[in-house]
Amino acid sequence: MARATVGAIELEYETAGSPDNPTILLVMGLGAQLIHWHENFCQLLVNGGFHVVRFDNRDAGLSTKLDGVEIDFPALITAALEGQEVFDTPYDLSDMAADAFGLLDALGVEKAHVVGVSLGGMIAQTMAIERSDRVISLTSIMSSTGTREVVDIPDESLELLLAPAPTEREEYLDYSANYAIWSSKKYFDPEIARQHAAVAYDRCHYPDGVGRQIAAMLASGDRESQLATMNVPTLVIHGRDDHLVLPLLGMRTAEVIPASNFLFLSDMGHDLPEALWPVVVDSIVSHIRNSNVAGK
Repeated sequence: MARATVGAIELEYETAGSPDNPTILLVMGLGAQLIHWHENFCQLLVNGGFHVVRFDNRDAGLSTKLDGVEIDFPALITAALEGQEVFDTPYDLSDMAADAFGLLDALGVEKAHVVGVSLGGMIAQTMAIERSDRVISLTSIMSSTGTREVVDIPDESLELLLAPAPTEREEYLDYSANYAIWSSKKYFDPEIARQHAAVAYDRCHYPDGVGRQIAAMLASGDRESQLATMNVPTLVIHGRDDHLVLPLLGMRTAEVIPASNFLFLSDMGHDLPEALWPVVVDSIVSHIRNSNVAGK
């Protein structure tokens, strides 16, 4: 583990593999920590010949937290549901993308292959839009373009997403079984979910950051016009069993981004179960190699 200073933010990060190999930057999703990119998943990428970097976004894990920075979360959600623009948030996805580029700067990495999941996919898309000269390839997993006109989140998923997570450890571990709502039905194991929740809780349990990260997403709006003119080789991965970011949103992402490739997995939900790592990793590695661009 190490820390990088990026402006006023400090980012906790970890690397694997030789820095002489091309770099894959892994960008995690809402409220999640770098450990949610499982070390064995990362090792599969390392085995493919890559230098892998994973990190905690601001307001998550061991990176800088904006303690005491308040937002009117109910008002933000109401505005978003009514199709209004969202303003006055502490930061947006461009700021989070700048954090990621700052980390690459600290590591001496000029260009990277960027892989993002869920909110991390939105950050990765923003990186590709704003600094395409530094993003060799983009992989957007179980994410969306930011459009609000396609599909509503199912009520039970929205309720779980917006519900305050328990603060006590045992209650939080019990609570982890609820994530079956949007996880891969074929592979979800409540005991494994509980084990993962224990590791995450013990490393850093910080639900306060989730509201600010959602606010950043809402404030950043629709990226479709920028994605439609983007010239970065892109792979979109989505699951038919995703009940949080619905499959149609992944399809739309692939439709909007020129010449993108789309991997649609029938038994994947809004998670990355170990059983699917081989096909996901193989697809990412093949996509990167087919990009035909050399870079560190």
